[in-house]
Amino acid sequence: MSKDKKKKEAVVKEYHKPLIRRRKPNRSVGGDIAMYVFLAAVAFVMAFPIVFAVANALKPLDELFKNPPRILALHPTLNNFSDLFVTMGKSWVTFTRYLFNTIFITAVGTIGHLLIASMGAFVLAKYEFPGSRGFFKLVTTAIMFTGYVTQIPNYILLSKLGWIDTYWAVIIPAFASPMGLFLMKQFMEGLPMSLVEAAKIDGANEWKVFTNIVMPNVKPAWMTLIIFSVQGLWNNRASNVIFSEEKKTLPFAMQQIQGGGIARTGQGAAVLVVLMIVPIALFVFSETQILETMASSGMKD
Repeated sequence: MSKDKKKKEAVVKEYHKPLIRRRKPNRSVGGDIAMYVFLAAVAFVMAFPIVFAVANALKPLDELFKNPPRILALHPTLNNFSDLFVTMGKSWVTFTRYLFNTIFITAVGTIGHLLIASMGAFVLAKYEFPGSRGFFKLVTTAIMFTGYVTQIPNYILLSKLGWIDTYWAVIIPAFASPMGLFLMKQFMEGLPMSLVEAAKIDGANEWKVFTNIVMPNVKPAWMTLIIFSVQGLWNNRASNVIFSEEKKTLPFAMQQIQGGGIARTGQGAAVLVVLMIVPIALFVFSETQILETMASSGMKD
């Protein structure tokens, strides 16, 4: 066989090889099985509270008091939800009003928190100015204080500003949450300064750099910030700063139903499902975007 013919055959064999070769696993088959069993166990532990809450909401009243309790309903029913909305309909403040209050507070508080935290983080991460490090240390220290510690100073300050019994009593403190600023600042520090400088050379001002360059590249951070902010505001009863019934939030109204005695146990189970629908749905949809963004981005100097 001539050398040319051998070369042609080698080329043909190389051409017909699969372009993407299967990577050999680093673990044995037993190791893979053990890993999948472990992940399945963790998934079960994390999903069990949600499944149990939904199952309780679908149980008739007699099944809720069975001992030992059952996980799934024997005779699932939607009566708990229908009774819940009937009870809410008898209130002199309508269900839609409570829902509007919660949506308004959650939406405005989240948007404001995102804007203020992002703009502040951009300045702290990409520019040096007198007192910048001291200010960030102050923000880091503020994270250690829970809402219970700052509740009294916040109330005094809001009272002097005349914001007690208004939406702003919940919205304004949400703007100043230190966790958002810390999260955005730490993530923006990983963004190359050369990218910002290149945009300025092309004629972009600070606002264009912030909106068109920085924010799209830190999408995982602000998507995570939105999740945390929505979860905190959606479940905020605000009972210590809002006293007018027509301004109260949905979680507060639902809590009143839960405290209605044994006869409302089924409605109380339905309340938990209603309150957790929005945060869980937002987390599920946003988590997918965060993972995709983290996998497709990430720039280094």
